[in-house]
Amino acid sequence: MRKLSFKTTSIAAALLLSLGGSVAAIPTASAAEKCPIEKRKSKAVGQSAAKKVQKSFVAYQEGNVDEAIAILLEANPKNDFDKAYIARMLGNFYAEKAQMGTAIKYLKTAVEADILGGGDHAATLRLYADLLIQEKNFKDSITYYYKWMEFTCKEDAQVYRRIGIGYSEQKEWNKVLEVADKGLALSDKPDKGLYQMKLTAYFNQKKYPEAVKVLETMVPLFQDDKRLWVQLAQFYLMTEKYTKSLATYDLAYKNGFLETAGNITRLTQLLAQNGSPYRAAKIYEKHLKSGLIKESEKTLAILAGFFHNAKELKEAALYYGKAGAAENNGKYYLRQGRILSLDGKSKSAVAALKKSLDAGIDSPGEAQFELALAYLNLKQYKSAYSRALKAADDKKTARSAKSYISYIKEKARVHNVAL
Repeated sequence: MRKLSFKTTSIAAALLLSLGGSVAAIPTASAAEKCPIEKRKSKAVGQSAAKKVQKSFVAYQEGNVDEAIAILLEANPKNDFDKAYIARMLGNFYAEKAQMGTAIKYLKTAVEADILGGGDHAATLRLYADLLIQEKNFKDSITYYYKWMEFTCKEDAQVYRRIGIGYSEQKEWNKVLEVADKGLALSDKPDKGLYQMKLTAYFNQKKYPEAVKVLETMVPLFQDDKRLWVQLAQFYLMTEKYTKSLATYDLAYKNGFLETAGNITRLTQLLAQNGSPYRAAKIYEKHLKSGLIKESEKTLAILAGFFHNAKELKEAALYYGKAGAAENNGKYYLRQGRILSLDGKSKSAVAALKKSLDAGIDSPGEAQFELALAYLNLKQYKSAYSRALKAADDKKTARSAKSYISYIKEKARVHNVAL
């Protein structure tokens, strides 16, 4: 949970806590019926307590919080109202010193007395709830936020947001959705935190289509938030809306919002799968060269695959060769050799195919057969024949190799080459 910041900058601010965010009045049962806060009249502390309160207040104004606390601790309030009033002041002072446990203890005394004047009691309820949620007492904080609303007959968007945090921490996702919607209805302007709360709730309930709708609302409202574009594209993938996912990733990329290797990889994979392997290859190559994507056997092989799919044989062979060299992997040297042969570069293919055998591959016959074909193209019939015989010893390539052996023999006979 994000830690809620709390700082009391003055005793006036603490004792007359202003309420931020949008506030709406809750209709009362009867137009003539007064709200509890209006019924609760303000009172003055007793003469004995008043002296301590005034002295403490002066010390606080001079920046002496410890002295202000010490003065109040010496007070000997005679009645419940004076006790609650001083407890409230002590709660505020300890909160300013970040001694939250002690602050909560005194504020609880003031709240449970339920005797302070309307404005004072309302502010104490709100501060008490704020400190409870900051100290991760989520269940009780929710209770007192609702008590604040009942007492003041007001709803506040930020209060609903904090209630939502409390419910989120308790994984009560339906309640999170309920309070988030109430908060959004009260907000003067779009509240990203409340929308994010809804998104989290839907995600944790595995209601991905509903999560997509939230993100579709958020992205236009908060267009500069790079993370939201990526989240929307990812949720489109989760809901198998591949075209929309690609379009969102692509637009995010064009706006400079894709800043991680993972996101670039997802974009390029979608491009390749949707008929644009060459663009995928060029984007991936750009970020591989820039260093955003770390060069490794895996990433080099991915890039080679993109170029291969795009039928860009020269680049595909180049990167398969680099992938093979990265970890001396014969599998990629074999692919390089095949592509070079296909591209008519038989001499280079021979070198790559030999590397694949030296590095080791699961079926050596595959490389031997490709070597036979490469040597055949080079009209080196003796070498072609030798490699074809070796390929014939591998179950995987035996049939293909045997079909070429007689052909190689005939070619050698025609060209007067002894095998």
